[in-house]
Amino acid sequence: MIGQQLVNGLMLGSIYVLVAVSLTLSIGILNFLNFSIPALFMLGGVVTWLLIEAGFAWPVAVIAALLIVCAASLVVERFTYRWMKNSDPEVPLVSSLGFLILFENLMVVMAGSDQQPFPQIIPDFNLRIGGLLFGGAQLISLALSLILVILISYILAKTQYGRRVRAIAENTDTASILGVDVGRIVPMIFISSGLLSAVAGILFAFNYLQVSPFMGEEIGIKGIAAMVIGGMGSVWGGIIGGLLIGLVEVFSIYFIGADFVDIIVYGLVLVLLILRPQGLLGRPVNREKL
Repeated sequence: MIGQQLVNGLMLGSIYVLVAVSLTLSIGILNFLNFSIPALFMLGGVVTWLLIEAGFAWPVAVIAALLIVCAASLVVERFTYRWMKNSDPEVPLVSSLGFLILFENLMVVMAGSDQQPFPQIIPDFNLRIGGLLFGGAQLISLALSLILVILISYILAKTQYGRRVRAIAENTDTASILGVDVGRIVPMIFISSGLLSAVAGILFAFNYLQVSPFMGEEIGIKGIAAMVIGGMGSVWGGIIGGLLIGLVEVFSIYFIGADFVDIIVYGLVLVLLILRPQGLLGRPVNREKL
């Protein structure tokens, strides 16, 4: 049974991985904690459900939802980071939080505030390996999550685009002087981050067969926790943190009960912050003494 819980934890963690990496792209490159990411997660799932309910085939609904999230990401970039990047640091953050509330309430108007059943798209099949049961939808989610984050990591580390992104992460002004088109790269970062979050929302809907306008809030907080545990700014740290949160959550339910899940998960974050403030793979921050 413990082996099965390990499998379940990894499957759940794969959702947290995508959200954590999405947040990591934002704060690691732009030094901007984008609080609209939980809303983009929600839009991926809810818009897909709305379009399926309207009669569209699910592949069309998924593609359309991803395109809508791309457009929403560009709106967030335009009215938070671009217009307010020279203001006090908390202003863009609060603005992105405003978009979270805006998108949630827009979906309340369109879909209602109640939790809605999502149709079962992926056939209900299971694989049994060595006594362990692997759900088909869960396996697809885990594989797709890992493929996406490995692809993102490769692009950032090995491509010309990745070198430009890393230059922006070091210093935006210097990158601009060196010829990097910051005005074009930054929106692409927002789109990439938004798409990762939207894919996570769609996979969540496919796996757990439910959506709601507020489905992104708890997932978003767990994604932030995963990012902090792994190390802010580290893609691989986000992967480790997301999988670890999933494992801790599942084993907490198994051994103690669902009522104690949040206490244990966020207690783990608190303990790690005390013992290793930079996270598992983060670099220590050198600060000048006053």
